[in-house]
Amino acid sequence: MPKIEERARGRDGAWKGVSVPLSEHEQRVLHELEQALYQEDPKFADRVRSESVYRYAGRYLKLSLVGFLAGLAVMLVFFTSSVFLGFLGVLIMFASLVVFWTNVRRMGKAGWEEMLRTDGIGNALNDTRGWLRDRFRRNR
Repeated sequence: MPKIEERARGRDGAWKGVSVPLSEHEQRVLHELEQALYQEDPKFADRVRSESVYRYAGRYLKLSLVGFLAGLAVMLVFFTSSVFLGFLGVLIMFASLVVFWTNVRRMGKAGWEEMLRTDGIGNALNDTRGWLRDRFRRNR
């Protein structure tokens, strides 16, 4: 039986998660809504099923790591010739770290567990490797 996670205050006043089962009527209404969504827009329904809040935060984590490396490269390459450009690299690195930290906090423990599953980092690396291999393959 599907359950809905609700939040309620415990005896100590702290918020705690409580599982509440759905009634038969609520299950039927939910099933009808799902079927209507699949019939109206199956592409959107598949995208909603596959996406999660954690995926967006994971994408921003990856982009912030790339930004940090780009800022490091700018700093190392231009610091000796232009202090301003070297400082710009440091600012890029700092901004990337702020974005990284914000998304780490947004994801929390549950997001890390989802991201580390086989459909998370492992497939992302394999997909990227395959895309690069296909992108730079020379036609002979």
